[in-house]
Amino acid sequence: MGEAAGDGAGVPPVLLTEQASKRILVLDPRVRVWDPAARPEVVKWAFSPVGDARYRDTRADESWVYPSEAKARRYRGRTFLLTTASFGFVGVVEYPSGRRYWATAVGPGDDLFNPHTAEMLPDGNVAVACSTGARVRLYAASLGPHERRYGEAELKGAHGLHWDRERGVLWAMGDDELVAYGVGGTRVRPALVRRFAVPLPVAVPGKSAGGHDLFPVAGRPGRMWVSTSASVFQYDIGTGLFAQDFAGADRIARKSVKCVGDDPRTGQVVTTVPEKGLGETWWTTTVSVHRPESAYELVGGGIYKARWFRASTVG
Repeated sequence: MGEAAGDGAGVPPVLLTEQASKRILVLDPRVRVWDPAARPEVVKWAFSPVGDARYRDTRADESWVYPSEAKARRYRGRTFLLTTASFGFVGVVEYPSGRRYWATAVGPGDDLFNPHTAEMLPDGNVAVACSTGARVRLYAASLGPHERRYGEAELKGAHGLHWDRERGVLWAMGDDELVAYGVGGTRVRPALVRRFAVPLPVAVPGKSAGGHDLFPVAGRPGRMWVSTSASVFQYDIGTGLFAQDFAGADRIARKSVKCVGDDPRTGQVVTTVPEKGLGETWWTTTVSVHRPESAYELVGGGIYKARWFRASTVG
């Protein structure tokens, strides 16, 4: 079970990639309408590398555009946030100090590679999925905060990553398939070895599934949440099947879901879906909560992803 960032054993804080203000936010789950301008106390923690000397070499003014991922991990007794931004930033940030475990800028500072998510491995190295770049990279981040050495594998539309501790594989999701990679080489010179792959469910034959978010199902070990352009599934690793037999599927399984995840203590699920009329077509001001149905609202927001702040242990 993951460790929550908040106090008590109730609903954990909510972790957002907030693109309108270019920040990662940790927000108070007891407040349903977050208005940081009127009530700054609803923001429990915030991160941006812009202007932070610890991240100067990442060219954050250029690379920290459209933060696209934030998820919490425990590694060697410390909590870290893994974060990416579409114009190249990738970082593993200690919580709550903001200290740099590792960070880099992928690509030339534009959206050529589009880092979409990251994952930490038990040896301290860090995997990155680059959607436009069609590749998964495994950086030798354990060597130091500025390390740029990596191994990589091609994956069309790489969007999702999850380290499977039980099976010792890195799951990666692209436009059309879910792939299990073994880790080869060494910690210093890592490599990714494709083990096997399964095609994602498609709504229209001959069309791309549009794989998007990949996240472990906290309430059902051995399953992973999978969101595609058309719907939301749980992939059962044991059977190799994509299922929609989960509680709340009638409300959770819908098109254009950008993120999905459940809290192991409450069973509540969070998702985000774009809404019209905002600064970008993929933004929303609403975090949907399921089981039971409710919602959070961020006044003036441009939310991309939302996750419960519970840190799962990777090493």
